[in-house]
Amino acid sequence: MADGARPVEDLHLRNLTKRFGDVAAVDDLTLTIPAGSFFALLGASGCGKTTTLRMVAGLEDPTGGTISIGDKDITALRAFERPVNTVFQSYALFPHLDIFENVAFGLRRRKVKDVSAQVEQMLALVELGPMARRKPVQLSGGQQQRVAVARALINRPDVLLLDEPLGALDLKLRRQMQIELKRIQVEVGTTFVHVTHDQEEAMTMADTVAVMNSGRIEQLGHPADIYELPRTVFVANFLGQSNLIQGAPAGHSGDDVLVSAFGETFAVPAARSFAVGTDVIVGVRPEKMTILDLVDEQRVPEAHNRVHGRVTDVSYTGVSTQYLVMTPWDQELIVFEQNVVVGDRCEVGDEVVVHWSTQHTFGLDGSAGTSVGVDPEVLALEAAAQALIADAPES
Repeated sequence: MADGARPVEDLHLRNLTKRFGDVAAVDDLTLTIPAGSFFALLGASGCGKTTTLRMVAGLEDPTGGTISIGDKDITALRAFERPVNTVFQSYALFPHLDIFENVAFGLRRRKVKDVSAQVEQMLALVELGPMARRKPVQLSGGQQQRVAVARALINRPDVLLLDEPLGALDLKLRRQMQIELKRIQVEVGTTFVHVTHDQEEAMTMADTVAVMNSGRIEQLGHPADIYELPRTVFVANFLGQSNLIQGAPAGHSGDDVLVSAFGETFAVPAARSFAVGTDVIVGVRPEKMTILDLVDEQRVPEAHNRVHGRVTDVSYTGVSTQYLVMTPWDQELIVFEQNVVVGDRCEVGDEVVVHWSTQHTFGLDGSAGTSVGVDPEVLALEAAAQALIADAPES
């Protein structure tokens, strides 16, 4: 921001609650979003993330709790009185105004006399200076989105709220805009709060991610920390993919917790286990696993966890190959292997051993089962596929 701009301060949500009848869309949420950070609220539809954003924006009144920026309580302020601006998925640009005037709109509304320097500076920031006199319809979706960001930032808000801003873009453009938005945020230093259901989007751009579920935060932290070490089944399933094996405690070995499951024993570092009680889930990400033909089992390091199985599907995706491996207890595991060599791949029907380091294993509370956080549509498809396999005639 330009010299003389007021310092950016933390955004505080304290015991924030929003009820619609008997339903708590946001349930006693307490959260501090650091000044100048890129913060993501990540979750599925109905988790409360958009309601939280709307309360911060002043578009929804909280049932309880407070919202403050620094020491200033803004809970009772109307939307236009708050030092907060919002960029929506639709962009909401004025079609009859050119790009320059779209960006200048907020300044002209505040009766600022000389807007040229500020508008030009903001258009340069979003790399649209040469297009200042074009109309929105003459721009691509990504360019329109950058105009919307520039129009919001020119008012120098303390907090910029982004409500699914990339949802209308195609995949390639969305990835480009992830990089662009992060660059803009770093340059201006404004606090960005980004609401999204897209895991990749949140992990690519955000300094901190809050995974929301049923109006509460399941886990909060740096994207890599949450991904590498999920603390609940919901987070393990919702953020990326995980192989989760239901088991029970079976003692200790050094610094590891032992878990018994389906006749196998798995080791989980005690520092990576969040299980309580008698139900323990052993978890591992698909890309942490290695698949070998059964005849090569002697190559598996002694300390690694391992599972025997049969390959049921092979999908080559270019960067990696995805294997589905059916275990003796009829659970299908997912294994991703980077394609660093040509050939030497397992095939459908091969008997294999899948192994992984104990250091990549995590332990979770298994009292609610392994499917918490999985999209219901995915569960329905999996059930249908299993039914088809069961009904298929023997070859």
